[in-house]
Amino acid sequence: MKYESIMETFKDGDIVIPIYMYKMLPNLNITLDSFIFLMFLRGRGGNIIFDIPYLSKSLGVSDKTIMNYVSELTTNGLLDIKVVKNDKGIMEEFINMDGFYEKLGLNIVNKTNEEINESKNDTSDIFDILAKEIGKQLSPMEIELVKAWKESGYSDDLIKEAIKEAVLSNVASLRYIDKILYTWDRDGLKTVEDVQKNKKKFRDDKEKEKDRPKLEIFDSDDWMDGEHE
Repeated sequence: MKYESIMETFKDGDIVIPIYMYKMLPNLNITLDSFIFLMFLRGRGGNIIFDIPYLSKSLGVSDKTIMNYVSELTTNGLLDIKVVKNDKGIMEEFINMDGFYEKLGLNIVNKTNEEINESKNDTSDIFDILAKEIGKQLSPMEIELVKAWKESGYSDDLIKEAIKEAVLSNVASLRYIDKILYTWDRDGLKTVEDVQKNKKKFRDDKEKEKDRPKLEIFDSDDWMDGEHE
């Protein structure tokens, strides 16, 4: 397809390519030109009449080029040509894109399953620990909360440390763990080492406070009374 034809078609608004469909291109085993033609057909909706002169004029290519696109797309199971009798009893050829939509749906399902499996693999240890400490399997909302921790940049080690902290406090709930992580993040504690250093500093400060000599406090009224005696 000529560069000028592609530019004019895009300018006319005849072709819109969703990003998720474009990402699917490597799995379709077709050329970019055929893919653009496919997106053009998609923009036409259902019941597309197989009108070669109209298609070639719309895209600024020859009739032979249109036939090459159709041949490649039908060979790869993305579309086929169906002959249907219209309301006037005349046989017409229509382009059927069910093959493309089936592959699109399958690709989305497979991609979603891959992402779910990756997410489970990334956090499976965390899920197991939480389920054990809480005493039940996590609900969908709780699973999403754990995923949000990961997306916020909390490491597995830090999350485990927060779980440990909650258990030691006898408050093994995700809300409490979430509060711990939030507090650490607010205080700039990004790693387990940061948390441990902060705890040590807190203990040391308390020890210093304990060892600090106490000032003897006396009642000024008693002192004055002593002077008058």
